[in-house]
Amino acid sequence: MERLQKIGHLKAASAQEIGWSRLGVGFEKLDRKAFDPENAYQLVGDLGVHYVRLQSGWQRTEREKGIYDFAWLDAIVDRFLAQGQEPWIDLCYGNDLYTESAKTYYGAVGCPPIGSDEEKAAWARYVETLAAHFAGRVTWYEIWNEADGQWCWKHGPNAAEFGDFTVETARAIRRADPKARIIGGVVSWIQMPFLKGMLDRGVGDAVDALSFHRYKADELSALQEIRAMRALINQYNPKVAIIQGESGTQSDSRGAGALRGGSWTELKQAKYTLRHRLLDLSSEVLFTSQFSALDMVEALNGMVGDQKSWLDFGYFGLLHADFDEDGMASGTYSPKMSYYAMQHLATLFRADVHPKDLPVLRRCKESPRVFGYDDSSSQFVMLGFERDSGAQAIAYWKAVDLMQETFEGTVSLEFGGETRDIRLIDLMTGDVYAIPENMITRIEDGVTCLNHLPLTDSPLLITLGDFVH
Repeated sequence: MERLQKIGHLKAASAQEIGWSRLGVGFEKLDRKAFDPENAYQLVGDLGVHYVRLQSGWQRTEREKGIYDFAWLDAIVDRFLAQGQEPWIDLCYGNDLYTESAKTYYGAVGCPPIGSDEEKAAWARYVETLAAHFAGRVTWYEIWNEADGQWCWKHGPNAAEFGDFTVETARAIRRADPKARIIGGVVSWIQMPFLKGMLDRGVGDAVDALSFHRYKADELSALQEIRAMRALINQYNPKVAIIQGESGTQSDSRGAGALRGGSWTELKQAKYTLRHRLLDLSSEVLFTSQFSALDMVEALNGMVGDQKSWLDFGYFGLLHADFDEDGMASGTYSPKMSYYAMQHLATLFRADVHPKDLPVLRRCKESPRVFGYDDSSSQFVMLGFERDSGAQAIAYWKAVDLMQETFEGTVSLEFGGETRDIRLIDLMTGDVYAIPENMITRIEDGVTCLNHLPLTDSPLLITLGDFVH
């Protein structure tokens, strides 16, 4: 960046200031009291994202048959609404009042109420009561969580069984709130057999969207997977939208949960966050949710009475947290590098920004920055965006393996058409740079080449026109 002229820094905007956008964050596991939410609210509001994913917690809400206490969830929903954010609710998990296996598993995780007519009726009553209670405050409801994995469907995943469960739960939601929008799927990754097995049971006609989760160190297959999912859904109901409901990684190699054991650091987590969220923003997903707001226990495979089994700490948070002796995250939460990276995305990618194919080509030129070798030509990702105002942006990076490599090099980009007010934004730091004239070649017929721009394994953004608010 030393060849560029730093001219400013992005001014972060809160969710209240930004309004609707396609970015969200997870605020899950309060059904198991995994963290104290009080000191997190303001930080999540300042993050700037619009959607906040919650989990409903049947077992926490109904401790006496037929008596529902939504006070804990009311407080969370109302706080986010007051901050200009949109809470959406994942309906889960089981309840040991009705399901025998739920007495064994901590938080009744992965214990579906499908073994008897009493269980099914109790679940339907709970869902109807919850949807009626939050009508007008919550629009989106997601049915269960990762039933394609045994950790969340303990007796073994079954696409047809879960498809039937989804259809019946959707009917219960609509009986209580006809205006509600319903999300099915909630799969831990995009896999054709499970999705097709669900859709064959009528899920495509019962829901408004299907959601998927992504926990992969490599982001390069993301767009192909979303397109394949779109093509499959189209065979059943083209009106069904796609939502990315969970995606993230750890900031510490000691973490439990997805992508555990990798040599993760705060910096690698921040790079991952930028890469994956930008790919989602360039796709057709309705919105995309970062997992998660703060560090907490994973608590998916815990056993009742065995505290060690659920003190499995994950470090997926955008915020650092301390843990007490019971594993609850509490105290003062502090931002990680990924928090600021996500904040920069939220500030820039508001409701008026859309994916856009732009007339830009990578040109490989001999670069003095890498001692005569060509500008990088492989593992190069470039995504176009446009504001309603006509201002445009190109996000780009070198998609090296985050576990094994870092990269700094150069790339030359050739733009067809007029270029004006060219800026470069480092999405990691939020710094804004002007491109000096000695790096710009004005070619005849309105073609411009930006020569030997910095290229790293963390996304940078070239903006044309007034793209920055």
